[in-house]
Amino acid sequence: MYKTTLLSAMAVLALTATGALAQSKGDMTVGVGLAWVNPSDDNGSLANGALDTDVDDDTQLSLTFEYFFADNWGVEVLAATPFTHQVELNGSDVVKVKHLPPTVSVNYHLPTNTAWTPFFGLGVNYTTILDLDDQKISGLDIKDSWGLAGHIGVDYAISDKASLRLDARYIDIDLDVDLNGSDIGTVEVDPWVIGMSYIWKF
Repeated sequence: MYKTTLLSAMAVLALTATGALAQSKGDMTVGVGLAWVNPSDDNGSLANGALDTDVDDDTQLSLTFEYFFADNWGVEVLAATPFTHQVELNGSDVVKVKHLPPTVSVNYHLPTNTAWTPFFGLGVNYTTILDLDDQKISGLDIKDSWGLAGHIGVDYAISDKASLRLDARYIDIDLDVDLNGSDIGTVEVDPWVIGMSYIWKF
């Protein structure tokens, strides 16, 4: 419910914004904040449906860099400190998965005549598995993942060079799982990533 409300509020801001204060070609921004990765409620099953999977959430430091290749259009790179998620099978803890989910997006920033600048974008995510800790099942291996990422958010200018940002991304993350070298299925993580950050413009 809270994710739906947040996204609805962002959409209203985007649809009601008017005016013409542009992000100019050649501008760059750097952002520092927090990102909350909240996997979907249904993460699928493994071993032909015998093992229901559940992936918990995590919050980490986030970093963004965006370069405006045209007025209002930017290419953004999202980075973060490593996330760690506890994975359960049939309700029992099985493994802690540490990963990095770098994402590259093309964003369109709607020009407005207010301090509010809504934006939306589409990009590609690469989730790389760094480590598997506290394994309760030996021989478990989880593969890296490529997927699309949708992006929506809004900046609130507090000066000519600084803004506060609230944004949300939906990322398609499907992780193939092997047990002793044999494929046993896919964990459908598919998280919403909710972010809050401070943005500097250069």
